[in-house]
Amino acid sequence: MLSYLDDKKLKTDFVKEIKWHQDQDKLIKGTYAEGSNGDFRGCAVGCSIHSLNRLKHKKYSTSNHAIYETELGLPEWLARLEDTIFEGLPNKEAMQWPLQFSKAIPVGVDLEPVKWQFCAYLMKENIDRVLKLDISDKLKEQVVKAIRGVLSVHENAIKTGEWDKSAARSAESAALSAAWSAAYIKHSKELLRLLKEAK
Repeated sequence: MLSYLDDKKLKTDFVKEIKWHQDQDKLIKGTYAEGSNGDFRGCAVGCSIHSLNRLKHKKYSTSNHAIYETELGLPEWLARLEDTIFEGLPNKEAMQWPLQFSKAIPVGVDLEPVKWQFCAYLMKENIDRVLKLDISDKLKEQVVKAIRGVLSVHENAIKTGEWDKSAARSAESAALSAAWSAAYIKHSKELLRLLKEAK
């Protein structure tokens, strides 16, 4: 799948539509769509799909993230990430986000490696967070080791251009084990607290 279906005009037209939504104050948080025709407003994904409907004379549901794949050549995971970031940003930044996002995507590129790069970035952030947690050194070591395993799978995919399913399953298993260990410790402490406070 190639971004913007390898069509420069599609990107130009789409970005122009997104800018129109921004300029007309059509972006809002918390809903894919409200209103219709001239009074339509929606989130990043809602406005994007509304734009595609206007450009292509279609009637796609404004909540159907998969439309990004067929009509824009953008993976569904990227549409969901755009949506999540839009909803999480402070309002001022959120209203700029869809235009920044649509402009940043190059034409005619396979974006799957971006997922691996972004996940690697997140794993590094997670390692830093875990190292600062007030948990036992043994648990910290187990969790960091699991995260490093997941990070390694992503870094290998970045390097080779191939996703190693077997390595990913192994890393997932280690990560789940570490997560359950952390959860059991947390849950056992909470259960003890609740038992002690029972009346």
